[in-house]
Parts: sequence; C-alpha cells; structure tokens
Amino acid sequence: MMVIFLVGLVSMILMRTLRKDYARYSKEEEMDDMDRDLGDEYGWKQVHGDVFRPSSHPLIFSSLIGSGCQIFAVSLIVIIVAMIEDLYTERGSMLSTAIFVYAATSPVNGYFGGSLYARQGAAAAAASGAGQEAPSGGFPGAPTRTGAPRSARSAPEPCRAAVRNRRAVADLPLCAVPGPSGAFRARISLVLRRPLATMPRATALGVPVPLLLPVLLLLLPPLRRGAGGLAELSDAAPDYSALEGEEGAEQQLEHYHDPCKAGGLEKQQSESRENATATNTSGEEARRDGEENAMLLPSPRTSHARAETFSSRVRRATTSRTERIWPGGVIPYVIGGNFTGSQRAIFKQAMRHWEKHTCVTFIERTDEESFIVFSYRTCGCCSYVGRRGGGPQAISIGKNCDKFGIVAHELGHVVGFWHEHTRPDRDQHVTIIRENIQPGQEYNFLKMEAGEVSSLGETYDFDSIMHYARNTFSRGVFLDTILPRRDDNGIRPTIGQRVRLSQGDIAQARKLYKCPACGETLQDTTGNFSAPGFPNGYPSYSHCVWRISVTPGEKIILNFTSMDLFKSRLCWYDYVEVRDGYWRKAPLLGRFCGDEVPEPLTSTDSRLWVEFRSSSGILGRGFFAVYEATCGGDINKDAGQIQSPNYPDDYRPSKECVWKITVSEGFHVGLTFQAFEIERHDSCAYDYLEIRDGPTEESALIGHFCGYEKPEDVKSSSNRMWMKFVSDGSINKAGFAANFFKEVDECSWPDHGGCEQRCVNTLGSYKCACDPGYELAADKKTCEVACGGFITKLNGTITSPGWPKEYPTNKNCVWQVVAPAQYRISLQFEVFELEGNDVCKYDFVEVRSGLSPDARLHGKFCGSEMPEVITSQSNNMRVEFKSDNTVSKRGFRAHFFSDKDECAKDNGGCQNECVNTSGSYLCRCRNGYQLLENGHDCKEAGCAHKISSAEGTLASPNWPDKYPSRRECTWNISSTAGHRVKLTFNEFEIEQHQECAYDHLELYDGPDSLAPILGRFCGSKKPDPVVASGSSLFLRFYSDASVQRKGFQAVHSTECGGRLKAEVQTKELYSHAQFGDNNYPSQARCDWVIVAEDGYGVELIFRTFEVEEEADCGYDYMEAYDGYDNMAPRLGRFCGSGPLEEIYSAGDSLMIQFHTDDTINKKGFHAQYTSTKFQDALHMKK
Repeated sequence: MMVIFLVGLVSMILMRTLRKDYARYSKEEEMDDMDRDLGDEYGWKQVHGDVFRPSSHPLIFSSLIGSGCQIFAVSLIVIIVAMIEDLYTERGSMLSTAIFVYAATSPVNGYFGGSLYARQGAAAAAASGAGQEAPSGGFPGAPTRTGAPRSARSAPEPCRAAVRNRRAVADLPLCAVPGPSGAFRARISLVLRRPLATMPRATALGVPVPLLLPVLLLLLPPLRRGAGGLAELSDAAPDYSALEGEEGAEQQLEHYHDPCKAGGLEKQQSESRENATATNTSGEEARRDGEENAMLLPSPRTSHARAETFSSRVRRATTSRTERIWPGGVIPYVIGGNFTGSQRAIFKQAMRHWEKHTCVTFIERTDEESFIVFSYRTCGCCSYVGRRGGGPQAISIGKNCDKFGIVAHELGHVVGFWHEHTRPDRDQHVTIIRENIQPGQEYNFLKMEAGEVSSLGETYDFDSIMHYARNTFSRGVFLDTILPRRDDNGIRPTIGQRVRLSQGDIAQARKLYKCPACGETLQDTTGNFSAPGFPNGYPSYSHCVWRISVTPGEKIILNFTSMDLFKSRLCWYDYVEVRDGYWRKAPLLGRFCGDEVPEPLTSTDSRLWVEFRSSSGILGRGFFAVYEATCGGDINKDAGQIQSPNYPDDYRPSKECVWKITVSEGFHVGLTFQAFEIERHDSCAYDYLEIRDGPTEESALIGHFCGYEKPEDVKSSSNRMWMKFVSDGSINKAGFAANFFKEVDECSWPDHGGCEQRCVNTLGSYKCACDPGYELAADKKTCEVACGGFITKLNGTITSPGWPKEYPTNKNCVWQVVAPAQYRISLQFEVFELEGNDVCKYDFVEVRSGLSPDARLHGKFCGSEMPEVITSQSNNMRVEFKSDNTVSKRGFRAHFFSDKDECAKDNGGCQNECVNTSGSYLCRCRNGYQLLENGHDCKEAGCAHKISSAEGTLASPNWPDKYPSRRECTWNISSTAGHRVKLTFNEFEIEQHQECAYDHLELYDGPDSLAPILGRFCGSKKPDPVVASGSSLFLRFYSDASVQRKGFQAVHSTECGGRLKAEVQTKELYSHAQFGDNNYPSQARCDWVIVAEDGYGVELIFRTFEVEEEADCGYDYMEAYDGYDNMAPRLGRFCGSGPLEEIYSAGDSLMIQFHTDDTINKKGFHAQYTSTKFQDALHMKK
C-alpha cells in the first residue's frame, strides 16, 4: 500500500507540473512580441523549448501517451483487485482480470490521446460520426477504414437539416466514449480550427492503431472458448441481461444501418410509450399496488385479448424479473409448528427432490431477511412466485395438499415458475374449455403478460409438474378444463402429473439459476465424482460444482484418491476448492492443485461445496474423489438439527449413531422433536433412541424411546447431552427429526424471573404461577387473593363463589385436591348452571388430572348440561372456575370422593392398560394387541385379522386416536355356513380424495382380495351398511405416509338367507348363525336359494331339526319350493322335532324359507346340501 501511495503521489505531482507548464507554453504562443521578448529575457522558453517542441509525428505520440495512461490505470486497478479477499478467492486468473480491466478502461486511452492530438494541431474525431460509421465501437485495435462525410455545401449530413460549425475540441468528451478506436479511427482534420462539417473528404484519414493489435490477439482465445475475463470475475448471482440478447442485437444493427430511420422509430416509440403510459396509468398503479397479493398463486393475471399481443418468441412460464430470483439459488425456509412429523418429512422430501436435479439449495432459516414459511392458509395450496424480498413469504400447504407432488409443485412457484398452461403460446398446444371451469376459478386459466415470463430456450412441456391436469377446477370429474392438442400420431399428451420434475422443469431451472454445465447434487450416503474427462485430461475453462448433502446430524468425509491439476502459485489458474457448507461463501476447507493428494477432509455439518475451475490452457489428468456420510460425532454449537440416517426416508438397518452435544457454558441443552417413528416394542428392545443427561454413556438416563408418539421436550441439567440411535437388521421406519438449542432456566435467576410466588420454567421460556388460594394479577407476575384452596380430605364439596346465589363477575378460583398415593379422585356435579354453550368462551369450569394449569385436561364445561362423573388419573385433581365481566348464573355444586386405585402400583400387573373399577380393576391391551389367558399380558396381534365370530366390533389401528402412517391391515370375516356377513359403520373418517387414491378402505365379496370388490371408501361420510353375498367378507385398509385421520369403527354381524351354490361336495346350512350356542332368534325371515349346475338337481338332507311345533306349522316353520322363488311348486312346510326325509328338486334350484314368530324359540335346524342327478320321484314328509 505504501508503494502504491508513493507512486501515485509522485505521478500526481509530475502531471500537475506538466499540465501547468504546457498551459503556460500555449499562452506564450498568443503573446505579442513585447511580452514574448520579456519571456525570453526571463529564459523560461529557452529552458523548456526542447521539451515543448511540436512532435513530428503527433498521431503516434498521442497514441503512446493515451496508451500509457490506460496501462497505468489498468495496473493500479488490478493491484487493488488482487488485494481484495472476496474477489481474490472467487476470480479466475490474473490474466483474465487484466484483459477485462484493459477493455473497460479504453475510454481513458481515447480521452487523453485524442485531447493531446487535438492540442498538437489536428482535429479530434467526433464520437457521433465515428459511431455512425464504425460498427465495432470502442473495441480496441480493430483496424477499419473510415470515410468522412460529404461537405456541407455538396450534401448535408443525412440526419441533420443544418449542422452548426464547431471546433474539434468540443468533440473530445465524446471521443472518450468509444475509447481509442473512436479517437483515432474517426475523421482527422489537418486544420485545427476548421469546422468538421466543411472538411473535404480528401483531408480525412483512416488511422489504425498498431499498438492496440496485441490486445485483440489476447482477447481472441477467451472469446473463442466462451469464457472471457468478465465470466471469470462474475460470481454465481444470476445475470439475465442475456435473455433478451438476440432481440437487442437486432435492434442495434437496425439503428446503425439506417440512422435516420432509427431516429424516426425512436421518436415514434417514445411518443407511443408516452401515450400508453398516460392511458394505462391507473391500471399500472393498481397492478403495482396489488403486486404482492398477485404473486400468490393461484391468482388472476391478465386478459386473453391482451395476451395475444405478446412477443412471437416461444416463451416458457418462468419469471423474467431478476429481483424474484433467489441470490445464489439459496432458499431459506421455516416450517410452521402446526404440521405433523410426517408432513414435515414430505416437505423435506420435496425440497431434496428439487436440490437433487437443480442447483437450488434449501436451508433452515437463521437470520436471513427473505425466507419462505410453510403455513396453512385459507387459499389451500398456493405460493408466491419467486422471491418477494423484504421478509417472510408464505407457501401454503392446506388441507389435502400435503402430498409429495403437490408440495413439489408449490416449491416450483417458490423457485420462480408460473403455471405451464399460462404461458403466452399455450393456445398452440392446449385448448381451454371455459364452460367447464368452476365459477370463480376462471382467472387460473388466463395467460401471463410478456414481461412476466421468459422462454430460456425451452419449449412447451406437457409433462411439467407445473401443468394443471385436464380436469383441474372442473365442474365435474369427467369434464375437461384443459385439453391437450393431439400430436403427430393423433395422441393427446398426458398432463398434470405430480410425481417428479420433468426433464423440461429441470432444464429450465438450471438455466434460470445459471447452474454450471457439469457437477451435480449428491445425496447418497456414499459416492464419488471426478473432474470432466478424468483420467484423459480436463478441458480448459471448465467450471464444475458438486453439492454434497446428507442427513442433518451426519458428517461428510471427503477423500481425494487422485490429483493432477496445473500447479500455480496459490492455485490461481486450475484448482479444486472445498467449502464447509452449502454454498460458495461457506468457510474454505482447502484449495488444491498440482499432483499432491490432499489429506481427507471432514465437514462440520451435513453439507459440502466442491468447485473445480480451469483457466490455464495446460491440461492435467484431473482428480477423483470419494465421500462417505457418517452419523454421530461431537457437535459443538448452540443450535442445530439432528435426524436419523436417511430421514425422511426409512432409516437403514444395523445402524448405530452417537451424538455428543455441547452448548455454551452456563446453559442447558434443550431438545424438541418434530417427527418420531421408530419400530414399536414394549421395552424398545430392537430400534430405539437413547438420551442421557451428560457427555458419556454412563450419564444419567433421560429416556429410552421408540414407537410412533413424539417424546416430550427434553432438557439436560448441564450444557452437555448424549444421544444414541440404534436400528437392528429387520423392520425400518421413517426415524426421527429433532432440534437442539441452548436453554437457560430463568427460574434459577436470583429474582426467579420476576415472579412473586412461583416460577415455572418451560423449554425456551418461563411463566409465573401462584399458590393455591391466589391468582395472577394483570401484570402476570404478582399474585392476589382468590377463591379456591388446597384440599387434602378424602371427600367433600366444592361450590362456586356465592353459592347458592349467583356467582360474581371476574372471578378465577382454583381448587387443588390431593389424595393419598395410589388413590384416584372422582368428581360428581350435583347442580350446574353457568353462562355459555358448547364453546365455553365466557364462564366455565375446567377439570384436570394434576395440580398444574397444563396438566391433562378432562374437560371444559359451561351452560346448563350436567357433566359426567370425572375420575382423575393420579391422586391429584385441579378444578378451576372462571367468570367474565358480564352475565352471572347460579353456579355449581359438586361432590368429590377418593377411591384406591389398584392400577397405580406397577400398573396392576397389566402389561398394557390397567382400568380401575370401583373396588377392583381389569387389564386391557392396546389396539393391535390381544390379551393372553393370564388376564394380564398382551401379545401383538399384527395387522392381519381373522374373525369367525357371528358378531363383533372392528376398528382401524390406534382407534380412537389417529391411525399411523404406512400401514396396511386386513380383516377376513367368515360367518356360519349359509349366512351372509353384514358390516355397519359407526364412525368413519379417512383422508379425503376424489378417487380415494391415498388412504382408503376396500371391501371384497369373498375371503380375499381376489374376490369381486364391493367398494373403496374414504372421506368423512359413513358408508351404507354392506352385506356380502356369501359367508365371507374381506377388508383391506391402507394409509400412506402423509395425512392421518381418526379412522373407522364398524360392527360386523350376519344376515340369514342368500344364494347358495350346490356342488358335488357336501355343504352345510344352519338355521341361524349361533346354531348350537343359542336358540334361533325371534322374527326371523330367511330365504335361501340353492342352485346346481345345468343337468343337476339339488339334494337336501337334514341332520338336526327342532322348530316350534304346531298342527298347521303356523308359528315357526321351514318351507321348501321346487324353484327359484315362492311362486314355484311348494314341496312342503315343516315344523316340530325329529329328522326329515331327503328333499330333491325337480329342476336345478331349490328355495328354502325359514320363518319365526316373536314367542317360543327352539334349537333350529342343520342341513346338508349337494348337487345330484335328477331323480324320477321326490321324497318328502308332509
């Protein structure tokens, strides 16, 4: 820096002195003889005369001076650039930098050289004239013959009615614009004072500048390879000036070839723009005012008529506004707290899908100003297009939107994609059927404005994930709103897929974010990559980027196995660079070149950025690298995320990961779970997550977790926590995702957080509480006297304040009832009358198991309906009464009593659930388990059920709680022979879909899924009762990885009657389903039709027959008909007891009717039937 300062100081002094002396010398030329003589006497001119003698070659002298000034400026700028760290680490070679700076400083050469040449006796060039005749502009050193315009007397300037006379010196500032080429290839007047407009053609000179020819030669190789100095200096931020490059070039050439016409067009266009601006001011202001809301899709855009005026270029539906592009392709995100773990997993799967195929990167937001927020909004599935900037922007994943394809579609809007069918040229590819569109949704089918979208060279993509389906927003399922045009083969392309990004989506996104030509995003746990062309040599001017991204909580070990790159000082030319993070500004782990293989590199987190550049022209073999993700390790930071390996996909078998978390001294480690799904087992013997309160495996155990329920928030007692995840070799689940952070106990401060009585610490915060008999004041810190109290009696009475009169307003009363250990407290209301209804927004009574205000809630009650008896789950109960400042009622009176709970100690010996009863208890098993014969233990029942009972109840897994994800359960229900299975639904709530494509329940009319299907059901509408045609019914329930609902609960029973098929083998028929266990039911009406094959009859043999007897068989009886119905010949009516003779049909069918009244019931009958050859006679007993 000191050298630069001294050189600059000396140069400034010399230049100032030189300029001052030159000005004085010029003044001497205009002095009269007396003054000149006086000057001679002083000797000034005699001393400096040789210095300021006019040059014999002024053109060459001026070009040398101008080039020297330019070279000085280039040297100074390049030295400064090299000293700036950010540009130094990101630029290419110094040669490329010098070339770019030399081209940029060409106006310096033009200004100083042209000015000097003008002062020495020749006319400087007018930049306007040069611009009209020199299409190469200010490009240095391009020798081009230049012609001067005609004299003003012979022919006027082509674009001027009259050209005013001017001195050449007036054109010097314009000469600086095109640089040396404009200064020395323009018209040169030999007479300094002669007006330019009157110069004869013969006096004009065409002057090449030989000194600038080397510059052209230096620039040719980078231009030929397509990687000039400007490209070397640019960073990864998008530059969209090239998107309109072809149109812009055409306009420039058009103006150059016909300057007069160009001027006229410019004037017309200017007037048109002014008129258009004046006409559309209000509309434009409205558009700008509503721009933020308009960016939220789906939304109305522009009219069909206006869209027809768009450019004829093929455009694709991506944003063309550069401010909407995410800088560096990095998109920070936040997931709202109202989403489940499975939903979060789907969001991350969709983001990783975009990362895998493009160069965009999604990161959890830390302190970034602009970021996206996954939320649940009334618009359902919608998102802003691109980056809005200035804060958070919503991506709404509403009801039924939490599917992988839909989330990937909405993320496409975030990246910068509009809907494919809204692009301007869509009418060439699809037809919009407007009469089929739902009312109010027409705006989703309007075309975009030309300024909002850009083609990026991509054609219309029917397969795009951003394309609507044929029936989107349709009035009916089978009505098309978008109809693709047929292709050359007469086939209509499929549209609306939501499975994966199309090749067009990928190509467009890579162009939109200027992704390097080589490189990729690597997401596997192991992998490898190499320089292009390895091992045969990489090409010059290569640029590749590899982004390695593994599961949070894992680290990456990168190992170079081969290295052969051109070696230079500080690896300026060819190099491979590794950064510890997700982008080019992450901390540098190393920059490598030459042939020395680097040591293995380890990331501190789950991402690495690897960049390769070559600019030397000297080729090497390249490099080869392998990487591996390792789970576990030491984590020394105050916040972060830990996930099971391969999350959100299923974790891999036989994994063991150990994390040791350390936060800053004086804090605790807080851990919250976003998702949790590990193979379930009662003792977590197979797959599990173990958390310990300290740095080692010997530290105190906090918990041993498995199953599907998220563990409660965890906090360590120090600044260290130990975690271990283990999976065995069999069943794999989605795993877990957790966030850790530094946590401080505000209640441990000397002032207890400012709380007057009690301080309750919560994870990430704290709150104040009061002792029984007190309540929080308005400041939420101090306490004041209240009703309620602390009760330790085994029984007693609780009443509202002022009972039996109306309770006062603005009261908050808390009763805390405590019984001895192993006791439960029951509360029974005797009188209840409070303000309110089902909402309980104003006055209410709240009952909880426990003493704290966040203990398990039994219920919140108001109105006049008497609550049921409430029993606590422990020996503590909290009863809270609150009234507002308006209506008062009579209040309540309640009696409480305590009962010993045998389940409180060792769970009553029950393995799963112990249910306390008055004076006793019983054991139950969770849904999916069954109780063993000892009445205490349970075993897993699995999810394949076989049911042979005549009646019973079945339900979805975890009923009445939400069913788990990724489950497939079956029920095979079989009933007594000759009786049909009937299924009646009491509750039904399964994820809704138009075609029940996600979660659903299927019913089959037979013993398995190969039988005819009776229906597929989903949604919240209860299906009608279903009756099988035979004695078997098969149910199949399926849930996917996303939305969970309550499920279903149904009752299965039997119905007598039906159609039976007689075959050679003997089949059974019973009068009722519980034959042998119970007598037949009253009011039975059963019709069986037994059918044999053609050419065969039906034979019916009774093994048991006991039906109420009556002379005419008028009460209970069995009737047989020789045909399909009771219109056929009757073969007899039977009742009483004893065996009957065989019954044969004359044809291929036999009908049996069984009828009972409402009084006496008997055992019923048991018969066997088979098919037989026709008999000549029928045998029966009348």
